[in-house]
Amino acid sequence: MILKIHLIFLLTIFSSNIYAQTSEISDNNAHSHEHYKNEIGAAYSGAYFINEEVLAHEIHLHYLRSLSESFGFGLGYERIFDEHNHQTIGLIGTYIPVENLSFSISPGLSFEDNAPQPKFALHLETMYEFEVSDFHIGPALEFAYDSEDIHLSLGLHIGFGF
Repeated sequence: MILKIHLIFLLTIFSSNIYAQTSEISDNNAHSHEHYKNEIGAAYSGAYFINEEVLAHEIHLHYLRSLSESFGFGLGYERIFDEHNHQTIGLIGTYIPVENLSFSISPGLSFEDNAPQPKFALHLETMYEFEVSDFHIGPALEFAYDSEDIHLSLGLHIGFGF
């Protein structure tokens, strides 16, 4: 039941954002887009733990600093609301091969209530973003690994560029 609610919510949000995308064409037919040096972002997702076969809610927060139009770095925090109190912090490297599409890698440390020591974690994420003023919004897909489990996440990312 909770999986159906997640899917309906995410499909509604994703499909409604198709109409929010606008583009401005200047006199020389080039796409007008401003690249921000900084971004604060958040994502809400459903996380599916493969080994435990459990679905949980997750929130992801990050700060990114652009090095160029194609590369950036920053810090991220993930909190999964499950029985383990799963939390991860990590460094983020981002690559943007084409406008609005990004790939991120985030090595970090994962903490859980039932584990006395933090564990190495690796998150791989891809996002496609639609621009709405200084905000960008769109679907996010994540693969995350730590020594205890693997989880997959599908959710909605919202970022603010400045």
